[in-house]
Amino acid sequence: MVVKTIDANTLKKMFLAGAASIEAKKEFINELNVFPVPDGDTGTNMTLTIMSAVKEINSLHNPSIEELAKAISGGSLRGARGNSGVILSQLFRGFTKEIKDYKELNITIITNAFQKAVETAYKAVMKPKEGTILTVARGAAEKASQLVLETDDLVYFGREIIAHMEVVLEHTPELLPVLKEAGVVDSGGQGLIEIFKGAYDALLGKEVRLADEAVTKSSSTGINIERVALETIKFGYCTEFIIMLEKAYERKTEQEFKGYLESIGDSIVVVSDEDIVKVHVHTNDPGLAIQKALTYGSLSSIKIDNMREEHNEKVIKDSERIAKDKESGKEKEQKKAQDKPRKKAGFIAVSMGSGLGEIFTGLGVDYIIEGGQTMNPSTEDMLEAISEVNADTIYILPNNSNIILAAEQAKQLTEDKNIVVIPSKTVPQGITAIINYVYDKSPEDNAARMIQEMQRVKTGQVTYAIRDTSIDGKEIKQGNIMGLGDKTINAVGDDIKSTTIELVKSLVDDESELISLYYGEDVSEEEAGELADELSAILPDMDIEVHYGGQPIYYYLLSVE
Repeated sequence: MVVKTIDANTLKKMFLAGAASIEAKKEFINELNVFPVPDGDTGTNMTLTIMSAVKEINSLHNPSIEELAKAISGGSLRGARGNSGVILSQLFRGFTKEIKDYKELNITIITNAFQKAVETAYKAVMKPKEGTILTVARGAAEKASQLVLETDDLVYFGREIIAHMEVVLEHTPELLPVLKEAGVVDSGGQGLIEIFKGAYDALLGKEVRLADEAVTKSSSTGINIERVALETIKFGYCTEFIIMLEKAYERKTEQEFKGYLESIGDSIVVVSDEDIVKVHVHTNDPGLAIQKALTYGSLSSIKIDNMREEHNEKVIKDSERIAKDKESGKEKEQKKAQDKPRKKAGFIAVSMGSGLGEIFTGLGVDYIIEGGQTMNPSTEDMLEAISEVNADTIYILPNNSNIILAAEQAKQLTEDKNIVVIPSKTVPQGITAIINYVYDKSPEDNAARMIQEMQRVKTGQVTYAIRDTSIDGKEIKQGNIMGLGDKTINAVGDDIKSTTIELVKSLVDDESELISLYYGEDVSEEEAGELADELSAILPDMDIEVHYGGQPIYYYLLSVE
């Protein structure tokens, strides 16, 4: 089989197949992440980013390459989530900028588009790192530049590029030592290869295969984005309950119970507190989880939510919003913002948990974007927040290193307001930053001051490991409690309190004065108070503050300053 050109119809099929390919492999890609934390991860972020472009494409009827280019670029830019998603959107942006003026694509045009894609993505990242998705993308562009002199057959061209990308990917652990120690390749690079593989299969006329080998064939109108997005919900029922223990429940019993829950679902949180056990699991059969729990005691506070039903409601609402936006643009949202008094400065913060949201609101934040660790907000989420704040200058606090690029992308897409992104990597940094805002200072002076002060703060997070790994010489087993510092995992243990204490002690030095604890939704006020009392006994010269954060996944967020 020899193919020398790609028309708009084929390009559309290839892009949709690439999207289906990464959607099918997103959990595998998530598992490649170095830190074994239960966050929204690379595969999820890249999938949501590309699906935003798919939604744009599916709204087009018989599009030209120019129309496809606009849909791919605009959709992925607005839908970009996480660092990997933003970089992917920039790769698409550069690629589509090069192809938009052609009616058919050949090897020369595609090679030039690869070069433009890599150039655009590298420029978008302030400090590009090798051993990442950027390296794999550059490898594809370099191989294309070699092949363009040898052949005009796109089938051979694509096969050789994918093979070379896989070689580059295997080399990423040599470029990033943390990958080598964890025994994984770069997850973003793997995601990019999956997109290429799906697109190549479509070029060959193959079927699109989704997760678990479920086969779906791409129709002339492409993949149904609502259906595909729905299929990303692997386990449909969010199930929560409390076990009132009536039998012996030891460490071994808890591990066996967690193992059973893992066999029927995911997103598992099991927290034991003397004679009660709090349980959270996503599963397709809540009855199985409940029946197993009944073997340990009686149940209370049972709550089961159908996430697929909630998703359908969200799709309907999103569709209504999109239709309204197409009819009237953003006029209504802008009017809402304009109806509010114009301010000199406004603030947007990304946060997770009702308690943390209240803290930020109390400090003067105008708009809270729900997100953070468990779900990275998109660039479009940022743009919508910006439209809601009527201020001359708007400061964005991402509060997560994986959200900063999306905030910067929203800044680049905003023309009518002065956007200042304060690169806060954690919630405590964001709190410190806004506390240090001074009303009568210029945006430049305030940005410098806020960044300087937040960098003085040492932060920590306490969560659980979702898989076995090795990082910085620490052997971590699935289910271990981990204390994460600003750069690495500082503490690993079997229980929350002792691991948190070890983490705090690793952050405190002779200049430290204040410890702030923000306890999550799976920690009681009493437990947080007991931890604070124990820390006070161990560190009598430190002031200790305890706040309700209400964040999921993370038992404690904390700061030392």
